[in-house]
Amino acid sequence: MTDLDPVYLRPNRYVDSDHPEIVAFARRYDRGDPKASAVALFYAVRDGWRYNPYRIALEPEGYLASEVLSRPGDRGGHCIDKALLLAAAARALGIPSRLHFANVRNHVGTAKLEAYLGTDLLVFHGYTELFLDGRWVATTPAFNAELCERLGVSPLEWDGERDAIFQEYDRDTRFMEYVEDHGSHAEIPFDAMVAAWRRHYPRLAPSAMATLDAEATTAG
Repeated sequence: MTDLDPVYLRPNRYVDSDHPEIVAFARRYDRGDPKASAVALFYAVRDGWRYNPYRIALEPEGYLASEVLSRPGDRGGHCIDKALLLAAAARALGIPSRLHFANVRNHVGTAKLEAYLGTDLLVFHGYTELFLDGRWVATTPAFNAELCERLGVSPLEWDGERDAIFQEYDRDTRFMEYVEDHGSHAEIPFDAMVAAWRRHYPRLAPSAMATLDAEATTAG
């Protein structure tokens, strides 16, 4: 791992992997082996916080892994929140991590969100990449198993060896379409992300989206 950029192990503004609560959380899933620990963390994040696409912030302070950890599980978080938490917990155990972003179209169960945003394009969908056995492996902890069951799609499983990103088809149904890739990042590219949201979602409020957050009680 000598050629790996150490930035993927260090805490930063968003991936606050040195926060005491993040460290304590990560240690609960330490299996003494990086791959086994990473898999345990994936399932803890996937099902410990329900997917809630309505809780979005437009300020940097809204994106701290430790803040996601502090939320009740039923309050949940969107894909970036959960990817951020997984990345931070992994670094706390010495597992290099980074965040990957892409524009996607989710063809299952998003009518309400699309009506609010005015488009079916989900901009800056986020997932996590972990460095295991000498290579980067992608995994997506966004959709909790309960939500997948309700939507009629298979929850993503992950073994720490193969990429686990949302599948294009599930049970013969069009599910996820990847439209544009924004690459991998050691931390959230906040300015680029918010600028893209404002271009694609002109109806967004100028600050934190309290109206979206209020929808959390009915979100997946």
